[in-house]
Amino acid sequence: MASLDSVLACLDLNIGRSVDRLTDLLRIPSISTDPAYAADCRRAAEWLVGDLSAIGFKAEVRESAGHPMVVAHHEGPAGTPHVLFYGHYDVQPVDPVALWDTDPFDPQLVTMPDGTKRITGRGSSDDKGQLMTFIEACRAFKAETGELPCRVTIFLEGEEESGSPSLLPFMDANKAELTADVALICDTNMWDKDTPAISTGLRGLVGEEVTIRAADKDLHSGYFGGAAANPIRILAEIIADLHDEDGKVTLPGFYDGVDELPAEVKAIWDSLGFDEQEFLGSVDLSVPAGEKGRSVLEQTWSRPTAEVNGITGGYTGKGFKTVIASEASAKISFRLVFDQDPAKIRAAFRAFVTERLPADCSVTFHEHGGSPAIQLPFDSPVLTTARQALSDEWPKPAVMIGMGGSIPVVGEFKRRLGMGSLLIGFALGDDRIHSPNEKYELTSFHKGQRSWARVLAALGEKGA
Repeated sequence: MASLDSVLACLDLNIGRSVDRLTDLLRIPSISTDPAYAADCRRAAEWLVGDLSAIGFKAEVRESAGHPMVVAHHEGPAGTPHVLFYGHYDVQPVDPVALWDTDPFDPQLVTMPDGTKRITGRGSSDDKGQLMTFIEACRAFKAETGELPCRVTIFLEGEEESGSPSLLPFMDANKAELTADVALICDTNMWDKDTPAISTGLRGLVGEEVTIRAADKDLHSGYFGGAAANPIRILAEIIADLHDEDGKVTLPGFYDGVDELPAEVKAIWDSLGFDEQEFLGSVDLSVPAGEKGRSVLEQTWSRPTAEVNGITGGYTGKGFKTVIASEASAKISFRLVFDQDPAKIRAAFRAFVTERLPADCSVTFHEHGGSPAIQLPFDSPVLTTARQALSDEWPKPAVMIGMGGSIPVVGEFKRRLGMGSLLIGFALGDDRIHSPNEKYELTSFHKGQRSWARVLAALGEKGA
């Protein structure tokens, strides 16, 4: 504990220097999606390699088909676990620039009217500020103890904001080097400014586009109305059949692999003080529309869904045209949880549609990707260890939360490297990531460093 106390004191003493380092990195406009900034992406990678090398990592800029990767290694004491820390150094474009209060690549430390401080600039929260919390924790350990509590590999990519096209080939080519006992990912949010969070689940996804065809051309609705099959009506009826009156999805076998939320976790979620009316009211809604008997947090974090994302057919231009369309299409997505099998869900949906086709109609399907959900076991030792370490740092105990969306790299770490992930982030919901005036609270940056120091110390002591 004495060494951890000295590391935490070191982080407190050097917070000003760590802010300076972060602002140096933020000044580099590493916009991955715009080829005009390719040199800046490389410059950011080189900056990180230089910084990691300075604290004793064996760090390299590694080439890929796109922007370079950063890979760095540091040994740990014998018998301690090996952790892989993942982040990304690229950032989103800054348009519209006119909406920024300051130059997006001239970061500032701003004091707010209530006395709190925040770091402004593109990438301050997503993800440069977040990844630097981990690097600063490593720096303090090296300064105070001369070593790290466990073996650490750092893996930073430069294309996360542009779809990560080079990530999977690089992972496949360097599988042995990147595989560790557990991955640590700092690209998520806290529950609120006083409550740290560990994201224990990410929903999977199945995307399907379905097209139903009948006549060989659009038909005059006066000549053929009532006699000809109408693909729009047929498709609408099939879509309506996807849910029952209680909001449950009716595909056979859809809930295979879906577990009930453990009572302990449900109690934690119920205690968060989540305001369902405020959540829905923010988008001018008022009534939860999912499964009856489930809270909004359950509906968005731990229950699977079927949603219609788009539907087309017939005449959709201005004015009116009396036709019976020859075809109608819909784009439908399924969000998956726990152990649902994307392939089985896709097959069940296609069978569901095909069985409901009337005479004279045909159907085609177009796949739009699929991935399983990621679920960290609620009783995982590494989760328990990290949760306690975070709770020791923040005013309120760490909570286990779900995520309605997906972070693809988490699934790829599991599928390709056989490695689970621990998602701990210190962003806040109002950090304006991807928007003008992005910011990162100084408290998030400072206590994020201290949090990672505690987590690394705990993992080194108890294992992963």
